Amino acid sequence: MTAARDIRTACRRGEFTGQTSGLAAGFAQANLVILPRDWADDFLLFCQRNPKPCPLLAVTDVGGPTPDTVAADADLRTDLPRYRVWKNGELIAEPADITDRWQDDFVSFLIGCSFTFESALERAGIPARHIELGVNVPMFRTNILCQPAGRFHGPLVVSMRPLTPVDAVRAVQITARYPDVHGAPVHLGLPEQLGIADLSQPDFGDAVPIRDDELPVFWACGVTPQAVATAVKPPLMITHSPGCMFVTDLRDESLAVG
Repeated sequence: MTAARDIRTACRRGEFTGQTSGLAAGFAQANLVILPRDWADDFLLFCQRNPKPCPLLAVTDVGGPTPDTVAADADLRTDLPRYRVWKNGELIAEPADITDRWQDDFVSFLIGCSFTFESALERAGIPARHIELGVNVPMFRTNILCQPAGRFHGPLVVSMRPLTPVDAVRAVQITARYPDVHGAPVHLGLPEQLGIADLSQPDFGDAVPIRDDELPVFWACGVTPQAVATAVKPPLMITHSPGCMFVTDLRDESLAVG
């Protein structure tokens, strides 16, 4: 049994409901968005127009809970630590299992996650503060608007990791090799240019300290669809809870380019 399957099994049994950063090293992790079929085409176009925050790893058949191309034995109704249920743009529940909420017209989208390239950063000796502290990565809404598509529009969300300038340069080079899990950062330093007023107050996840010799480095984030949900207000949308990702059977190096 692989580390990825171990985590999915623990989620399915209700034994694990925490965040997945730093777990199953070497396996790609993914954000989740589930929508009724009549909203799926617009969201697919939204992902195609916004590949930095929404790089698609897989799209399921209508009504199918198994993402065959990335984890053939998985069940998206049970195999994530925790979910979020949105109704008309409002968060109404955060369950550990969505079996009783499943609909035959659901289409599921798996979107690449930056937790995937953290193994590559670690191998290069570049630390991740949130992993060191055992907390969730800090995520922020920005003043950058995504490219609209159909009914979908809204702000870009970014994740932040504090790095020294030298490590930041190396992180750009390393993560650029992983475009399917957000790729290179979208911004370094100067959070006010992104409309972020206070790095100690993330919109999602947990705050982490930034040392005097470090600058904040920002990557596009797969939580962006959750910010979009509050703007667009689809009648029903299910996502992962931020930081509680789906762990695929894809090896991280299989997503590397160059």
